[in-house]
Amino acid sequence: MATFEKRGPSQIRAKVRKLGHKTVTKTFNNKKDAEIWAKGVETDINRGTFIPSTVAQRTTVRTALERYQKEVFPRLAQGGRCEVSRARRLVDALGELSLTALDSSHVAAYRDRQLQAGAAPQSVKHDIGLLGRVLKHCVIDWGIPLTRGIVTSQVRKPTLPSGRDRRLVNDEETRLLDTAKKSKSKEIGSIIIIALETAARRGEIAAMTWEHINLARRTWHIPHTKNGTPRTVPLSSRAVETLQGLPRRIDGGVWALQRADGITQAFDRICQQAGINGLNFHDLRHEATSRFFEKGLNIMEVASITGHKDLKMLKRYTHLRAEDLAVKLG
Repeated sequence: MATFEKRGPSQIRAKVRKLGHKTVTKTFNNKKDAEIWAKGVETDINRGTFIPSTVAQRTTVRTALERYQKEVFPRLAQGGRCEVSRARRLVDALGELSLTALDSSHVAAYRDRQLQAGAAPQSVKHDIGLLGRVLKHCVIDWGIPLTRGIVTSQVRKPTLPSGRDRRLVNDEETRLLDTAKKSKSKEIGSIIIIALETAARRGEIAAMTWEHINLARRTWHIPHTKNGTPRTVPLSSRAVETLQGLPRRIDGGVWALQRADGITQAFDRICQQAGINGLNFHDLRHEATSRFFEKGLNIMEVASITGHKDLKMLKRYTHLRAEDLAVKLG
């Protein structure tokens, strides 16, 4: 039942006690509002739909993001480095809001501000995605009930431009590898081959260690991935041959280039020296994914290699050549 007590000269505190529930309290400026609130709480308790929001009220978006960064980021590829800047932007914009105050309008406003400031739609979508994962983690793993639910699911995502369809053409692969052989970074040629044979992400390749590679079984286990789900990648004969030709490092890493941005810089230099324009390292993931389909692998087989959970996103990574399909048609 509900009871009411005066708090100071003009405030009323409502208390609702129900068997099997902790006492719920809230303070109002007048008794009428207190009675309406108390009646609503009693109704929700009787229906079994009441969710206490005390913890969510005390927890800010900043606190949740910082805890997520501390507990979850280390399990991601490269320690979640690619997510750090996203978390920082979210904290700057929404950090002081409590989890109960946060609603879809705040997220929509953040989306619009970022787009107006020139942020790429894909980047904004990733920001909202990170916030959604944090809120989901609050509910599932930390036991923090959110009365509004996962508010990011109620926000329209930015319209994405058509995905890049850049693939290697003519003799570009040969030119890349020939140029890599003459470069200061002797590893970059092998890294390009591994990227083309596995469709692995840049950060996953940078973090490769020998303890996760089984050349006898032709597999490479990736314990830390961008989406947090480990996977084991099959290695082609070409990938195995490439890895067998590498020297073993004392630190257990496969490469001296153990930072993702270092791989990008080395690759960009190779492209410039080879006279190849409009190609970035991530395009190799698109190229490899398309080649898997061209070899006849089905969509689930390709997804198990690339690590895609969203088949729509997998489609964006797949660019089949019409001339190759024409040959299959006969």
